[in-house]
Amino acid sequence: MSRRVGDLSPKQVDILAEFRERIEDILPDLPAQHDHYLLRWLRARSFNVQKAEAMLRKVIERYVSGGMCGYDLEGSPIWYDVIGPLDPKGLLLSCTKQDFMRTKIRDTEMLRRECQKQTEKLGVNVEAITLIYDCEGLGLKHLWKPALEAYGEILTMFEENYPEGLKRVFLIKTPKLFPMAYNLVKQFLSEETRHKIIILGSNWQEVLLKHIDPEQLPVAYGGTLTDPDGDPRCRTMVREREGGSEINYGGTVPRSYYVQDNMVKVQYDNSVTISRGSAFTLEYDITTPSSILRWQFASDGADIGFGVFMRTQEGGGAQKVGDMLQVVPSERYNSHMVPEDRSLTCPEPGTCEYTLLRLLSEGRLIIMAGTERMEWHHTMCLMYLILSYSFRSSHYHDSILPN
Repeated sequence: MSRRVGDLSPKQVDILAEFRERIEDILPDLPAQHDHYLLRWLRARSFNVQKAEAMLRKVIERYVSGGMCGYDLEGSPIWYDVIGPLDPKGLLLSCTKQDFMRTKIRDTEMLRRECQKQTEKLGVNVEAITLIYDCEGLGLKHLWKPALEAYGEILTMFEENYPEGLKRVFLIKTPKLFPMAYNLVKQFLSEETRHKIIILGSNWQEVLLKHIDPEQLPVAYGGTLTDPDGDPRCRTMVREREGGSEINYGGTVPRSYYVQDNMVKVQYDNSVTISRGSAFTLEYDITTPSSILRWQFASDGADIGFGVFMRTQEGGGAQKVGDMLQVVPSERYNSHMVPEDRSLTCPEPGTCEYTLLRLLSEGRLIIMAGTERMEWHHTMCLMYLILSYSFRSSHYHDSILPN
């Protein structure tokens, strides 16, 4: 057997399923989530799932910066964001913006739970974190427009869903470029959050030690904390709690991780052109409960808006989107950089409506209905795929896409 998709033994199929389950927490960080990609890691370690997982996690942790390490004097968790080594363009060309945001939500949820644990442990209310931004190495690469837009959405999400989750923010080692960078993102911060930002000068270590015990502060930041192996940056700290306790320092993402260079080819049947500022809507009937809908799309030259809605009005008459049940909220997708590939489970029958809208420039929409055969290739077209299959039988239903 070739140990590739479609040519696996029953045992290898089980190992692949176990591997996917074990790395579920880092799947959004991967350049691809399909079986073709995951099998590369398993083949590299002779289908030893433990070794394949260790290898993959080690690689991923090279490029995602930041981490939790220690507590301040009041028991609040401390999160470090290390800006300099971060490769925002490489990350956003290797995963979707939505996947990148999910990693931030995951980290925030971990910190929220850590606050709850500290509350129970200390007997006092711990509801906010201390954030340290290490700005050394901040440069023009960090001011790339798609990256700024993504961080803006992340900041807005924090403000709207985790109010008063920040106790204070320390900005250290800020370069001359910092005022420009701050002016570009401060619009996303509330006035209350701005008041919590403290920009430190050359005495930043002294100031940090007024708020953090030396034993809880890494040596690299003026404290005495090291890894068990003596690393002053605490890059290999033992994972003592959920989410980990080490600081990742990121790095340049290899071009081989870029999704556009490893795109999946999909056979398509029809195409349609969407004019600037207009919308294209597609209806799909769900006839079987617990069906799973999957969609893929990519655009050429511009981002697009996408949303999924379910009709609430019986009969075939027209219904405004605003009156429908929102299933997947409309938002902008950087599908001109990384193709989007998502799915959802539909618990009840009904009619779903898929809407592509707000193209910033004209683009070509390719609609596909059929099988899921894949081949490696490079493409620049805009494609769209909707598949529906029963959760129980995993057989595809017929599409109502136009012929």
